[in-house]
Amino acid sequence: VGITGTNGKTTTAFLVRSILEAAGWKCGLLGTVTSIVGGREEAVQRTTPEAIDLQSTFRRMLDAGDSACAMEVSSHALELRRTDGVHFAARVFTNLTQDHLDFHSDMEHYFLAKRRLFEEPGGPPIVNIDDPYGRRLPAELGEVTTYAIERDADFRARDVEFDPHGSRFTCVSPDGDLRMTTRLPGLFHVSNARAAAAATRALGVPLETIGAALADAARVPGRFEPVDEGQPFAVLVDYAHTPDSLENVLRAAREITTGRLHVVFGAGGDRDRTKRPLMGRVAAALADRVIVTSDNPRSENPEAIVDQIMDGAGPDAERDVDRRHAIRHAIETAAEGDVVVIAGKGHEQGQEFEGGRKEPFDDVTVAREALRAALGAPS
Repeated sequence: VGITGTNGKTTTAFLVRSILEAAGWKCGLLGTVTSIVGGREEAVQRTTPEAIDLQSTFRRMLDAGDSACAMEVSSHALELRRTDGVHFAARVFTNLTQDHLDFHSDMEHYFLAKRRLFEEPGGPPIVNIDDPYGRRLPAELGEVTTYAIERDADFRARDVEFDPHGSRFTCVSPDGDLRMTTRLPGLFHVSNARAAAAATRALGVPLETIGAALADAARVPGRFEPVDEGQPFAVLVDYAHTPDSLENVLRAAREITTGRLHVVFGAGGDRDRTKRPLMGRVAAALADRVIVTSDNPRSENPEAIVDQIMDGAGPDAERDVDRRHAIRHAIETAAEGDVVVIAGKGHEQGQEFEGGRKEPFDDVTVAREALRAALGAPS
C-alpha cells in the first residue's frame, strides 16, 4: 500500500499496518519514523529509500515472512523515479499543501510529482476529496475511491468527537455505517483513519476488523504525542512543520484547551523558506502564546530563520533560539488547563547544524525533563 501527500503519510501508514496485522497479514512498514522488516524495527535514512535499496528491502521483507507493506511515498521519490516498477495494491493521496518548494518549482509541479503514484498500473486510487488537489484526481484518473469528512464520499466520517485521549466517529461506507474509535485525537487524525480504512477495505479487510484494529492501534511517535508527568496541563509533541499541518495541530489542540494555548516551533534550514512567515502567521492567529525557536538550522544562521518566522508571527511572539530553553520556559510558565504544543521535530532524535553536525535532541525527552524539574520530581 503506497501513501503519498504532504501530511498524514506516517500516521496512515502506521494505521494501515495495524489493520492488516489484525486481519492476519504479516505487514512491513517503510516511512519517516522507522522501517519494520519481519517485525523488527530498523533505522531509516529517508522517507522512501533509493530504488535499489527499496527493492532489497522488499526482498528482505518477503524472506522474513511479510506478505504486505505499508509505505510512505515521498514526492522526491516519485520525481526521482525510485518507485518505478512497484505494483501497489492500493494507493492513497492524503492532501497537498505547501512544502518542498525548494525542490519542486511550484505547487503545480509538486502536485504532478505526487500524481505519478497513480500513473503506473496498480490497485485503486484512494483520494481525500476534502483536499482541493484531491478533488482534481477523480477527473484526471477516472474511477477512484474517495474519502472525506466535510464532503459526500465513499468513506465518510460523521458525528465526530474527540478529546485528549482520542477520537470517535461514525464511518459511513459502501458496506454500511459503523461507530469507530482511535487513540489519535483531532480531525486530521480522523481523516487519516478514513484513508487507512478505505485502503484496507480495498484489500478485502472487513469493516468490523478495521474498526477493532483502529481502536487498538498505538499512537504514532511524535504525532500529537502527549507527554504526561502528572502536570495539570497538557504537553503535546508533533512533527507539524508546514503551515497546514501546524494549523491542523493547533486547531485540534484548541478543542481540548480550557486555558491558554502555547506553541513552541521553528523551521528547518536549507528547506522551503517561503513557508516560514506563513507558519508564523498561523501560529499567531491560532495560539495565545507563540515562542519561535530553532528547528534543524543546518547550514543557515538560526537567528535568520527565526527572523523570517517572526515576520509572520508579529511583535507579540517571543523568540528563543535555544530550543531546549524555549521548551523549558513554555512548560515552566504554563498553568492549569493550558496546552503546550511543541511542533516541528516530532519523532526526531537529533538536531542538525552547520557542517553536518548532529547533536542528540528529542522533544519528548526534553519536555519530560522540564516537567519533572518543574514538578520537583527526580529526572
